[in-house]
Amino acid sequence: MAICFHSPSKPTCISPSSNHYRPNLHARSFRCNFSKTLTADPQPVFTSVKSFAPATVANLGPGFDFLGAAVDGIGDFVSLRVDPDVRPGEISIVDIDGVGNSAKKLSKNPLWNCAGIAAISVMKMLGVRSVGLSLSLEKGLPLGSGLGSSAASAAAAAVAVNEIFGRKLGVDDLVLAGLDSEAKVSGYHADNVAPALMGGFVLIRSYDPLELIPLTFPSDKELFFVLVNPEFEAPTKKMRAALPSEIGMSDHVWNCSQAAALVASILQGDLRGLGKALSSDRIVEPRRAPLIPGMEGVKKAALEAGAFGCTISGAGPTAVAITDDEEKGREIGERMVEAFLEEGKLKAVAMVKQLDRVGARLMSSNLR
Repeated sequence: MAICFHSPSKPTCISPSSNHYRPNLHARSFRCNFSKTLTADPQPVFTSVKSFAPATVANLGPGFDFLGAAVDGIGDFVSLRVDPDVRPGEISIVDIDGVGNSAKKLSKNPLWNCAGIAAISVMKMLGVRSVGLSLSLEKGLPLGSGLGSSAASAAAAAVAVNEIFGRKLGVDDLVLAGLDSEAKVSGYHADNVAPALMGGFVLIRSYDPLELIPLTFPSDKELFFVLVNPEFEAPTKKMRAALPSEIGMSDHVWNCSQAAALVASILQGDLRGLGKALSSDRIVEPRRAPLIPGMEGVKKAALEAGAFGCTISGAGPTAVAITDDEEKGREIGERMVEAFLEEGKLKAVAMVKQLDRVGARLMSSNLR
């Protein structure tokens, strides 16, 4: 367990907590408190590395800003290399490519790019001063999709910088680096970046201090996410602006009970209970669903097709349903795609993906 205290209003550079960034998934939680950077200027272990971070489903219905899960098979890649043409201690984004309009919409200025911000944060934690780095970002996730696009970029970049210098920082450090990025893009919330880095389900118990609790879904249970992404962009800031400033006590109690049921269902591998809780948000989903054309009809279609539950993934517009059978998931996805077209006049694409239990990881490296 890493013990640390960190103020969300005053992000600070952080010293390492361990030699490995993989969490102990059997630990009940870990809390993070760091106050200084590494004093020695680390030398790169590799000349180049390539990392990957998965998509995520945040909120999971009633778990707004404190629950999220990683999704296997889709995500962002970051390639990083030591570059003598880049000033020591600095990073340059040389290329952005990938799905949709990512290359056109994303800035190559590292101070205005999710991957760049996270990379800079990790470099500061490590105290990198003697070498410069160049970064290439390959987007596998569309922007504004509700699948944790910004978090995947940040997580992949944080892991890449940490790996190229010999993996000196722990996962808690990297989550805080990702939070530096998220705070400048969509708000100070870790329900995307924590599962993107750690894999599986993650509960954010506290932000001040930051305390993360991995929730282990039983390895002998099957879980499939049916992700249906319509041709519609829902910027996180716009979707957060739609949320109520105050809520009634009855809705508060209801959502708390559903979030508790959701956590219990995850730990027990109870997909029916998980789906029921995931579908039962009374605070956030009712405000956001009307902003996504056809969303209410899509949810109804998913449940009628046999999904255990359905809700909005993150801020949307992607709809997520859950099932325990891949073939059944494809059928549910087809019904949801049809509903988006019929109810919302939107074309959509369906994917059936499993839970990513690993999180962000190194894909390849080249020694010095």
